[in-house]
Amino acid sequence: MAISIAASSAVVAPSCAPAESLSKSFSGLKATTLFAPKSPNPLAISNGSRVSAMLVWKPYDNKKFETLSYLPPLSSEQIAKQVDFMVRKGWTPCIEFDKIGSVYREHFHGSGYYDGRYWVMWKLPMFGCQDAAAVLREIAECAKEYPEAFIRVLGFDAKRQVQVSGFLVQKPSV
Repeated sequence: MAISIAASSAVVAPSCAPAESLSKSFSGLKATTLFAPKSPNPLAISNGSRVSAMLVWKPYDNKKFETLSYLPPLSSEQIAKQVDFMVRKGWTPCIEFDKIGSVYREHFHGSGYYDGRYWVMWKLPMFGCQDAAAVLREIAECAKEYPEAFIRVLGFDAKRQVQVSGFLVQKPSV
């Protein structure tokens, strides 16, 4: 068996352009070519026609609570689906309630424990809960005991030690 080797006489030489030809083709970055000139009047800057599409959030009589507050009130089936999601993720469901449902300060103007950031917990967190029906029973019991309270369900992740989910399940009728 014969081995054939093909040799080529073509040699490729590196192509280098002289430094002066590079400097002629590239004159550098100029700020005037990249950025538009600044307007002498900062009030003259406008969004044009997009301004009419922007709305200001109405801060009065428009309270929003937790994650799903923009939706209509959740049905028992929808709450059960959310709780099933929490349980599948390994999160601990907790039920909390409060009569006002937002941050408020009655006796002191500084922030503290009793300024509405912390809601009252209904019983204990439901460690080891594997059934959404148990959570729904606790929600119903809390609503029966406190009919004029805001009630929410929280999902607590024990690994990260944080609240990872929360949604309102009852708003007062008033």
